[in-house]
Amino acid sequence: MNTALILVDVINDFFSPEGANYQEEYDSILAAIKEILEIARLNGVMVVHTMETHIPGDHPDFEWDKLPPHCFEDTFSAQPAEGIAILPGEYRVPKRRFSAFFATDLDMILREAGVKRLLVVGVKTHVCVRATVQDAFGYGYKVFVVEEAIGSNYPHLHAASLEDIERYMGDLLTMEGARQMLAGAGENL
Repeated sequence: MNTALILVDVINDFFSPEGANYQEEYDSILAAIKEILEIARLNGVMVVHTMETHIPGDHPDFEWDKLPPHCFEDTFSAQPAEGIAILPGEYRVPKRRFSAFFATDLDMILREAGVKRLLVVGVKTHVCVRATVQDAFGYGYKVFVVEEAIGSNYPHLHAASLEDIERYMGDLLTMEGARQMLAGAGENL
């Protein structure tokens, strides 16, 4: 398998109106993610759901130095967003830091499957998406980010992160480019 779709934090905390970090503009991003996910599934592309998931209770967590406690394991906020079910054969990778690669099995899962190319969607562009893309590049993956399927509540940081991603770490794709890549991915499995 050559290609994998990586969903970064497509969870209720960001995509449900009841989520602590929900932004109304994320609704269109979720619609784009759902379309990309459907196309990936139809074409047999590996799907990996990387999801912010923190240990409940008084467990120390470095993120709490900068952010309020959030996305505790087995809570509503850490569950997949509406319409983003994790199907049999797909992977769920919980993460406690911004990058989906840091201290997780993501790299091992991808390498064992022979993945070389990643298509990344999710939130937030300037935090978890960027950290994941940067680490993916560092591990030697060819990385593509779908512009309409990522976002942030800070437009200037979103724009700066897209510029950095395209300049240094990967490539930006439109929805149409992602559709074409995924439709042709079956030839590379």
